[in-house]
Amino acid sequence: MELDIHKVMELLPHRYPFLLVDRVREFEQGQSLTAIKNVTINEPFFQGHFPGHPIMPGVLILEAMAQATGLLAFSSMGDAHKSKLYMLVGIDKARFIGQVVPGDQLVLNISLNRNMRGIVIYQCQASVNGEVVAEAEMMCSAQDRNP
Repeated sequence: MELDIHKVMELLPHRYPFLLVDRVREFEQGQSLTAIKNVTINEPFFQGHFPGHPIMPGVLILEAMAQATGLLAFSSMGDAHKSKLYMLVGIDKARFIGQVVPGDQLVLNISLNRNMRGIVIYQCQASVNGEVVAEAEMMCSAQDRNP
């Protein structure tokens, strides 16, 4: 099942310039998700990171992976997601292996590792052209939205 940008925006509260997922290519409810981020020179962070040698900041690659975990969780919840915010509560084993530059398509592969008392642990991997550029284990929790 694919999710286009309209469905992504329905599920995530993030908006430009902080929405870092453009599309979901594959989705297995409660199990895994593959999403993409098309990286362009028009991204606002390229103005300062780094002038003359634009590289997507690693922390934003992590954020893109975290947003993809939210999409996996919210897509699996049905309408219950409307009363929740999905919060990143921890990152372990983060590694940056390659660079992401304008023109790249960042592929985000997320799989559910385990669920422990409301904390869900995901294995996350980001790649470009089939080469891994970053990976991490992320812990997330669904929190009630404040009224």
